[in-house]
Amino acid sequence: MRAHQIMTRKVITVKADTSIRDAANLMLQQHISGLPVVDEADRLIGIVSEGDFICRGEIGTQTPRIRWLDFLMGPGKSAVDFVREHGRKVGEIMTHDDLCTVTEDTPLEELVRLMERRNVKRVPVVREAALVGIVTRTDLLRAVASLARDIPDPTADDDHIRNRVIASIEKNEWKPAQLGVTVRDGIVHLSGMITDERSRQASIVAAENVDGVKLVHDHLYLFDAMSGLWFRSPEDEGWARAG
Repeated sequence: MRAHQIMTRKVITVKADTSIRDAANLMLQQHISGLPVVDEADRLIGIVSEGDFICRGEIGTQTPRIRWLDFLMGPGKSAVDFVREHGRKVGEIMTHDDLCTVTEDTPLEELVRLMERRNVKRVPVVREAALVGIVTRTDLLRAVASLARDIPDPTADDDHIRNRVIASIEKNEWKPAQLGVTVRDGIVHLSGMITDERSRQASIVAAENVDGVKLVHDHLYLFDAMSGLWFRSPEDEGWARAG
């Protein structure tokens, strides 16, 4: 399998001038741990993740200053630390040097080795510098859970079915957040988060109406904001507390 067969195509992004507060709130609202940063042409210019919010002046967790170390390393290091700890915009704290990216045709085994070597949770997928998708550990877990069976690899037809299922669901207001769609041999697996149980059946019906779909498996999670619980689909019985 290759990156384009499991990647999330509708990527939530921010700009370099997005405020730190807005980026943090967006990550919390969307239940994601990192955001690609793009320019006006949707070219990838950086990544901001949970780790960038750990050492911050607002919560008193900035890096302790060690005078002799600062003396040895010069003022440059402390200046960089100050910007990351007190910067007000995403562009001031994001990782932008030596970004870890792949192309749509990158084999999954190569992608996984890259994630392990660089110790990252997500890898943006680019096409001539333009961001076209992202592969996260969740996407890989989803692929293993839904596709690890003794049947042929996804075909070109499966790719076309996947694209049509995504388009059929994404155009609606009730679409799941972080929708994940995997297809093999015409069998569709849906994952993502819904906040209204009625969205579950709507998503299933939308997928069933796509030509070539043989069967739809539901792995959508219902998030109850009042109780803070994640309720799994009927196919994945049980619940788990959010966070």
